[in-house]
Amino acid sequence: MPTFPATVRSRLPSVGTTIFTVMSQMAEASGAINLSQGFPDFQADDALFERVSHWMRAGANQYAPMAGVPSLREAIVAKVEALYGARYDPQHEVTVVAGATQGLFTAIAAMISPGDEVIVFEPVYDSYAPSIELQGGVVVRVALRAPDYRPDWSQVASLINPRTRMIMINSPHNPTATVWQADDLRALERLLRGTDIVVVSDEVYEHIVFDGRRHESVARYPGLAERSFVVSSFGKTYHVTGWKVGHVLAPAALMAEFRKVHQFNVFTVATPLQLALADYMSDPSRYLQLPDFYQSKRDQFVSLMQASRF
Repeated sequence: MPTFPATVRSRLPSVGTTIFTVMSQMAEASGAINLSQGFPDFQADDALFERVSHWMRAGANQYAPMAGVPSLREAIVAKVEALYGARYDPQHEVTVVAGATQGLFTAIAAMISPGDEVIVFEPVYDSYAPSIELQGGVVVRVALRAPDYRPDWSQVASLINPRTRMIMINSPHNPTATVWQADDLRALERLLRGTDIVVVSDEVYEHIVFDGRRHESVARYPGLAERSFVVSSFGKTYHVTGWKVGHVLAPAALMAEFRKVHQFNVFTVATPLQLALADYMSDPSRYLQLPDFYQSKRDQFVSLMQASRF
């Protein structure tokens, strides 16, 4: 079939197929264990599937409210308050999204104008830079260096200027696995005091922390929470990455801008999945046991690697 036009003017001329797609195809073709992409090799809980079936058969198959079904938003608020001590308004400060990547993209699209600078920490999840560039934003990169991959806050401070509009953070970090400490969050809180800089906090791995460490959500820190979009993933938490369901928290003024974009981007997320997740979240043990669950897998993997040629 002939192409029109002969030359396409790309908005992302330097971007190819995401590395996750490439590596997953290579793993499948070679029969290798795929360690490149963030999905499990085990099934989710049958109880969750039962709730999806229940709601589908009960007729919950039409559009959900744009911001998400109320019962799920209320369950999210209860969980966040129990874990991090922060109380969000389910009506105005929580939105259910079609996966964390959509939440990240929408937050960027809602906040970034051409010429705005966005600070990101490298190595970085591969959706960040293209999402910024599509809005005409400028990516400002801060390298996380071995062995601990912790931020150099003096370097971050030196990069902040009147064009800085956003800082994107990710802890636990993909791909280095660094877990930011309380000192990091306090340093960021001090650094941003008195500015209008917005934070996007990618917290999709919040439950994959080991050795008794705790996840330091920005929701714990009032000076950060007041300016932050907090992005989380049900797919990562409950082992259903193919469902593409997540949620975003933000103060009402920021969330109002987020929803302006969300309503014309995705509008809403699958109704029976939302209702099933709301039911499933009624048992906190289902997420509270996750650190121990993943640590046992981590320990087994380390043991196998120690006995290997690697």
